[in-house]
Amino acid sequence: MRFKQRPQQAALPEINLIPMLNVMMGILAFFVMVTMMLTTQQGVEVQLPGAPDAATPPPTDTPDPLVVTLTLQGIALEDQPVTNAQLTQAMQRYLETYRTGIVVLQADPNVPYEQVVQQLGVMKDIGGNRVSLAIDE
Repeated sequence: MRFKQRPQQAALPEINLIPMLNVMMGILAFFVMVTMMLTTQQGVEVQLPGAPDAATPPPTDTPDPLVVTLTLQGIALEDQPVTNAQLTQAMQRYLETYRTGIVVLQADPNVPYEQVVQQLGVMKDIGGNRVSLAIDE
């Protein structure tokens, strides 16, 4: 007794795309390089205007910061003891005079943190985001 043999299907050929793409990219890169070497770049001669003071940088209008010192004895403005009212007037004058100036609170490490935060809050009410707290790193 013989069994029927099934006809064998022909194996489908496989095409590896990766090596073919590598070759195609190499050929494309070759033609791009050759084309760039064969073309000449043409330019237009232009006379650019020069700045008379190009060598000197523009002056910066950033003033020195106004330093307020907070110690256990009280508030000092540029090493001179002041009251809160005097500090308010001095800060307002400084911030109106110098539009880009900042006010820096420098607190003594022995001053309680609560007092530093309160003074910083008072100063922020006057100067807004132009008031900073100085720290030692």
